[in-house]
Amino acid sequence: MSNKIDRRDDVKPSEGEHKYGDVKFADPVNNKYPIETKEHVRAAWSYINHQDNAAKYDADEVKLIKERIKRAAKHFNIEIEAE
Repeated sequence: MSNKIDRRDDVKPSEGEHKYGDVKFADPVNNKYPIETKEHVRAAWSYINHQDNAAKYDADEVKLIKERIKRAAKHFNIEIEAE
């Protein structure tokens, strides 16, 4: 598995930073899927598990994003549904 996420042409990373501020993202390259609060962790998990969102990444990237979200969930003591 790669631990690198490629820059996507369909997003502007500055938009994620503008919307959420200087926070931790599960996809820090494109500033997608903020994971700094319980609410954002839950939302990130929900969104990355939508097929249309996951399809924008290759399988290794999705796996890495999900691992980061799972770590954040564990940090906040959040139980997330299985994939």
